[in-house]
Amino acid sequence: MRIGVIGAMQMEVDNLKESMQNVETREYSGVTFVSGTLAGQEVVAAVSGIGKVFAAICTEAMILMYHVDMVVNVGVAGTLCKELGVMEVAVADQVVQHDMNTSALGDPIGLLSGLNQIFLPSDEKMRRLLCACLDDRKINYRVGTIATGDLFLHKPTQKALLHARFGAIACEMEGGSIGHVCYVNHVPFAILRCISDGEGGAMDYETFSRKAAEQASHVIVEFIRRVGELN
Repeated sequence: MRIGVIGAMQMEVDNLKESMQNVETREYSGVTFVSGTLAGQEVVAAVSGIGKVFAAICTEAMILMYHVDMVVNVGVAGTLCKELGVMEVAVADQVVQHDMNTSALGDPIGLLSGLNQIFLPSDEKMRRLLCACLDDRKINYRVGTIATGDLFLHKPTQKALLHARFGAIACEMEGGSIGHVCYVNHVPFAILRCISDGEGGAMDYETFSRKAAEQASHVIVEFIRRVGELN
């Protein structure tokens, strides 16, 4: 089993690297990939960069060069629902690219031309295992649609529109394209995002990013240790 992990922050990959043995580093398509073993599993991790194109480049290179059996994306997201606050977690049961819009041609907003789908489902077994790892660590989370687009959303009206249009619980800038690449390559995927705003009090970015990276790393390491439960 070879597990791919795509992080949003360098700290997430660095933390994961500390738990790996036989570490090797290589670069493809401008992306640095760190591979090794963890709990008897082969693991490859990388930081995608910000936005859908960088995320797609990273995912495709990881699939083609390392032949991963699954991909887990971890990172940060903005909340779109009152149930999720700072440092809590959104787990995707499906992803949507909210800025995909050919509605002028009569298509529904979000439709992925060529796939004829708006929503792409994450892998159910991977999702359940991630949730079990979150339960064990007593981290509050919600499962739902995560919306992706090349736009940093900060206005309440923008967020309310996404929630109303897609029923999304969180928004970010990479997960939908990672899911898209995995879907067309028949590679199962899961997405876990730590919430950076909402209820729970303000937190400076340095403190938040460190805590979010540590939390994500602990969950992913536990996921890798228990990945045999997916069989």
